[in-house]
Amino acid sequence: MSVNKVILVGNVGKDPVIRNINENTPVATFTLATNEVYKDQNGNMQKITEWHNIVAWRNNAQLAEKFIRKGSQLYIEGKIRSRTYTDKENQTRYVYEIIADKIQLLGKKEDSTSIEQPTTMPNNSEIDSAEDINNTLSESTSEDDLPF
Repeated sequence: MSVNKVILVGNVGKDPVIRNINENTPVATFTLATNEVYKDQNGNMQKITEWHNIVAWRNNAQLAEKFIRKGSQLYIEGKIRSRTYTDKENQTRYVYEIIADKIQLLGKKEDSTSIEQPTTMPNNSEIDSAEDINNTLSESTSEDDLPF
């Protein structure tokens, strides 16, 4: 048995790019930044930003087109995939992408003034308000339970 599961919470770097494969299968691509904050040996706070390439297909691509914008905070569940291609200089390049199975838009409802946020989308795609997510998290986790 093996598991390929990725969970990310971060901010979108650019508006999603939407394409259609075979004229009727939408795919959205965008980047997501995650941050890690730690203290170095001198006690100074340091921040590392990691950029993730996100690929969303079908209903998740439609969700991305309608609701996701640069700066949006997202919760993403998916799997990591790697692929190779040859660039213009005939060099082999490797790309690592997160194939999104579940996307939730985080943040306050006021942050997205023109977006009416449905609570569920077909095929396991979801957008929930931050209030719903925070209520769920606070019911299952206290600050004493956090590993950091």
